[in-house]
Amino acid sequence: MLKPFYTIRACLAAVALYCAAASATAQTFTPQVREYISTQAKVIALTDAKVIDGTGGPAKQHQTVILRDGKIEQVGDAKKVKVPKGAEVINCSGKTLIPGLVMVHEHLYYTIPMDNFFNVAQMPGTFTKLYLAGGATTIRTAGSIEPQTDLALKQLIAEGKFIGPEMDVTAPYIERKAYDIPALNTVKSTEDAAETVNFWADRGCTSFKMYMHATKDDLKAVVREAHKRNLKVTGHLCSITYREAAELGIDNLEHGFMASSDFVSDKKENECPDGARQSLLKLEVNSPKMKELQQYLISKGVAVTSTLPVFEPYTGREAILGGGEEALLPEVRESVVSKWKAAQGKDSASVALFNKELIWEKQFYDAGGLLVAGTDPTGAGRTIAGYANHRQVELLVEGGFSLEEAIRISTLNGAVYLGKDKEIGTIEKGKKADLVLINGDLEKDVKQIRKTETVFKNGVGFDSQKIFMSVKGKVGLN
Repeated sequence: MLKPFYTIRACLAAVALYCAAASATAQTFTPQVREYISTQAKVIALTDAKVIDGTGGPAKQHQTVILRDGKIEQVGDAKKVKVPKGAEVINCSGKTLIPGLVMVHEHLYYTIPMDNFFNVAQMPGTFTKLYLAGGATTIRTAGSIEPQTDLALKQLIAEGKFIGPEMDVTAPYIERKAYDIPALNTVKSTEDAAETVNFWADRGCTSFKMYMHATKDDLKAVVREAHKRNLKVTGHLCSITYREAAELGIDNLEHGFMASSDFVSDKKENECPDGARQSLLKLEVNSPKMKELQQYLISKGVAVTSTLPVFEPYTGREAILGGGEEALLPEVRESVVSKWKAAQGKDSASVALFNKELIWEKQFYDAGGLLVAGTDPTGAGRTIAGYANHRQVELLVEGGFSLEEAIRISTLNGAVYLGKDKEIGTIEKGKKADLVLINGDLEKDVKQIRKTETVFKNGVGFDSQKIFMSVKGKVGLN
């Protein structure tokens, strides 16, 4: 007897749902990507690990984490969590598990000077790989020079054709004509700024960034158009003060307090003053004016991004942050190291301001501000994707944050800002299996973070060191 039509339809719907679920949990990858996958088991048991879960709470010893179909199924004491039959077991004794890093000031470009001009060039072949190898499972590209390339890479990664993190892609910079930087986008008017938002939002960009010479009217228009679409606006500012930006509804401010022009006594509206850095150097580290600004930003719900690596002083510190010397094209490495050597002992002002910035970020965080993290791989060329993500965590600890706070800032806080904290940012039951397995004890030495072993993204384990080796000597080339 034939089944009623509605029964057949219900069966077909069930099959469709099953297929959809299967495709969501069993992503396919090209051979080029599979080469770097260490495990893609349906069920994985990470046993006897030290877990720093991203919430800011204390590390937990002897934990077992069960991953199933790309999600975290269980987290708990190794003696109490039963390992499912048939699971792939990874013994994590002596190792540390943290959530996948959620870094919100990243770029897919790197500093490549052009004759006497400062300029940057896209690194599509290396930076996406390096971010994932360094444990960054989600990034925001805080300013793009080739947004069409960034969007295409995001799609290739989603399709399993390329290695990299999940990406929140920022549109081209919104900046007025000022600097002679060939790769930098500029707008001619406030109307042009508003049109830029809608043009790139229609093409898939999900964030927008104001730059140093944009006007208050530009920001007002960009915020209006972005917020209509529930998209966010950040800024590396100068002509607009932090207070003005907060009043106009900006969501995020980049570079901690290093880009603030609020303390320039003769600051003119819509003009980027020459004395912004000097005003910060003169400002007392415990200045009531700074604390008042911090409280105002908090009252307006404005997040602040810590990008400590790009400001790290030269003297007595690494030439290439996080130990990434081998990643650079030899000619590029020689140039960067040469400049680093020449700067030794000549950056006392940078040292003083950097030390203040460490304190200001801690003040903001302790007062209840949403401090998020990034690296900004540009500047003098010492900051490289992946390696600098490790260094950012180390520098937060140097700045007085506990290890657990540094991990939270670099994971959960970024997820909160991106509106993805229900999915990622902590090691909790039900969340995506984005985790980083580190071959060492971070509580004993935060620099053990450089010994990233396996990066799990949606439950798929990628061999971190193998990815790092694959791009050796290529940064600066592609």
